[in-house]
Amino acid sequence: MIKIVFSYLLVGLVFSMFIANILIPLLKRNNIRQELSIYLNKKHESKKNTPTMGGLIFLIPPILITLILMIFKKINFSYNLLIVLITFFMYGLIGFVDDFLIIKYRNNKGLSEASKFFLQIISAILFLYFFLKAGNEPLLWIHFLNIKLDIGCLYGFLILIVLVSSSNAVNITDGLDGLAAGLSIISFITFTIILINTGWLEGYMEIAIFLIILIGSLIGFLFFNLYPAKIFMGDTGSLALGALLGSIAILTRHEILLILIGIVFVLETLSCLIQRIYYKFTRKRIFLMTPIHHTFEHKMGEVFVVRIFYLIGLIGSLLALIYGVIL
Repeated sequence: MIKIVFSYLLVGLVFSMFIANILIPLLKRNNIRQELSIYLNKKHESKKNTPTMGGLIFLIPPILITLILMIFKKINFSYNLLIVLITFFMYGLIGFVDDFLIIKYRNNKGLSEASKFFLQIISAILFLYFFLKAGNEPLLWIHFLNIKLDIGCLYGFLILIVLVSSSNAVNITDGLDGLAAGLSIISFITFTIILINTGWLEGYMEIAIFLIILIGSLIGFLFFNLYPAKIFMGDTGSLALGALLGSIAILTRHEILLILIGIVFVLETLSCLIQRIYYKFTRKRIFLMTPIHHTFEHKMGEVFVVRIFYLIGLIGSLLALIYGVIL
C-alpha cells in the first residue's frame, strides 16, 4: 500500500513540475498575469506581474493520469469516480473562464457574481444527476448521533450549498502565497485517509488514487507558489479545489465534518460575510481588511500568517481524523 501511495504521489509531483516549467515561461511571455485589487496591502504591488492560471499545473495531471489508468484497466470505472472527475473539471473550467476574462479586459472583475453563481449551480445539478445515477441515496448521515436521515429532495439543496460554498471558500482563501494550496494538501490528505476507510463506497480506492495524484501535483505546484510566488493558481485552481473538497465530503457522507477539515476556509468566508453584513447596516468595518488573512498579514507579515493558518488547518484535520476514522 505504501509503495502504491508513493508511486502515484511521485507521478503527480513529477508531472506537475514538468507542466509548471513549460507553463510559467509561456504565461510570462504572453503577459498572462493577475490583476490585483486596489484595496490590497501595498506590499502586494510587487506581485502584479506574477502569472496566473497556475491551477492548470495541478488540474491536468490527476485528470489525465486517472483517465489513462482507466483506459489501460489499471483502475476500475465507477460513477463515483466519474462524479469526482466531472466536478473537478467543471469548476476548473468556470474558474478558467473567469481568469480568461480578467486577463482579456485587464481588470479584476471577470465573470459577474450572478454568472459565476449560475454556472456553479448548473455544475452542482450535474453532480446531483450522476450522484443519484450511481445509486447513492439522499441520506444525511449524522455520525456523532449514529443516525441517517432520508431528507429526499432537500438533499439536492444540501449538495448545492456544499459545492457552491466550498468552491467559493477556497477561492476567498487564495490570497497569500501558498495559503490555499497548502491548506488543500492538508485537507485532501485527510479525506484520502477517510476514503481508504470507507469500504462501503463504490470506487473508493480509485477516488483515493485520484486524490493521491492530486496531492502530488499540489506539492509540485506549491514549489512554485510558496513566497515569493512564481505563479498564482487563479480561479482556475481555487474553484476546482473547493468543489472537489465538497464533492468528496458528500460522497463519503462527511458534509458536517468538512467544516472541521476546512476550518480555515470556513473562517475566511465567515470574516467576509460578517464584514459585509456589518458594513451594510453600520457603514463601519469590524476587520481592517477581509478575507481575514489580509488583516493578520498587515500586522504579522505574510509568511508568518500562512504558517499559523497551516497549523490551524492541521489541527482541524487531526481532530476530524480522530473522530472520522479512529472513533
